[in-house]
Amino acid sequence: MTSSQEAQLIEQCRTNPEAFGQVFDCWYKPVFGYIMRRTGDYNLSKDIAAETFLKAFLKISSFQWRGISLSAWLYRIATNELNQYYRSSKYKPQSLQQLLENPHLEKLLRHEVDDERELMEVELKAYNDYNLIREKLPLLDIKYQEVIALRYFEQKTNTEISQILDKNEGTIKSLLSRGLEKLRNML
Repeated sequence: MTSSQEAQLIEQCRTNPEAFGQVFDCWYKPVFGYIMRRTGDYNLSKDIAAETFLKAFLKISSFQWRGISLSAWLYRIATNELNQYYRSSKYKPQSLQQLLENPHLEKLLRHEVDDERELMEVELKAYNDYNLIREKLPLLDIKYQEVIALRYFEQKTNTEISQILDKNEGTIKSLLSRGLEKLRNML
């Protein structure tokens, strides 16, 4: 989606909350996949993804163009939710009740869970190397987990990662290098 299309979609969401369904349709699967690959837990990933899109829905009217795309903004929210999960002993969605009470987010609740779950399970089983790395990745500091997951699981460029994590590109390169070295030593 081009930046002008994103700007138009954001404007539609500001005047018509139902237009957020287009944001959900376009970015739910990649953001959910990112979360799933970070946690390895389907149900937890569903909770974090729901919280991510709820927060995006509630804040889309205040979204401002600051050099990052809507996609990077959504990944940033997801990353913050993941960090919240890893910082706490048990993840507690803060606004799940709002999700259940909001009729405009009905589309989020009607998503075909069974097909999605089956697809994700098949994908995870197909990557033995991924499973080994996934086992070791949580042992790294979160700062390394973030950049490795975004770069290699989500195929984001260093520039995109820089936007998502709000860090300069040189820092991203350094974190990737150090994180990969630490991961190699674990394997």
